[in-house]
Amino acid sequence: MKNLQMHHPNNESLWHRLQWWGATDRGTRPNNEDSFLGLQLDPKEVHHLGRHGEGSTETTDFAFAVSDGMGGATGGEFASRITVDHLTHLLQRSFKQSALGIEIYFADIFTTLFDQIHRSLMLIGGSYAECSGMGATLTVCWFTRGWMYFGHIGDSRLYYLPAQEGAIKQISHDDTHVGWLHRNGKINERQARTHPRRNVLQKALGAGNQFVNPQVGAVGYESGDLFLLCSDGLVDGLYNHQILEILRSPKAPPTNHSFAQRLVQASLETAGGDNTTALVIRVS
Repeated sequence: MKNLQMHHPNNESLWHRLQWWGATDRGTRPNNEDSFLGLQLDPKEVHHLGRHGEGSTETTDFAFAVSDGMGGATGGEFASRITVDHLTHLLQRSFKQSALGIEIYFADIFTTLFDQIHRSLMLIGGSYAECSGMGATLTVCWFTRGWMYFGHIGDSRLYYLPAQEGAIKQISHDDTHVGWLHRNGKINERQARTHPRRNVLQKALGAGNQFVNPQVGAVGYESGDLFLLCSDGLVDGLYNHQILEILRSPKAPPTNHSFAQRLVQASLETAGGDNTTALVIRVS
């Protein structure tokens, strides 16, 4: 299990406002196999969030997720929907467990979440011929006071744009051989984007995989930071520096679905073929 820890001291007691924007487009595909999710978590219930909104971490937690399905005529669409639906119920249960101290238990919480969703996809995929081999990626972020905890499997992505550095960092690891080559400096970003095997997954939920071993980690955040969850369709059309330019652009009005919609539209104009999803969270 790969853990990533990035610590900002003395921020655990601080609360922030979060703003979020979500957008998705099926591109030229007949179905949209991407799904995304926003939830507000409190001890009593889970509230589904709209595509755009804002809230405070003072008294509640927030969770966001992107999933990209695969398999069969409609199996991929079904797989990503099952994934986010299961996530809603499992996060509600996990929120109560987190009262014991999520900073201690988050790796176990996410590992259990991913394993249970994996088992569900495998069960359904083995029970219905039209769902055979279906699977999904999943990238999920859980925001508490001062900390963002995440779990990830597949080639959807989680980016972090720290306010102090003005840079863009891909926190998630693409679960592909091409992703490994890029992380280890064997190929550059341009070569990774055009590699013929860039979409061949080594790990995913369901899809006949025997074991699930998600990447988990934590990021301490502060005002001005941005986070982006996206499906692989988005990065088919945009380099990292282009994503950074759009998210840091002063021209982007902080209303409606602007940040996410601008990313999706820019990617579709360049690539346009695949399902494309973006979910942007800004800390203030």
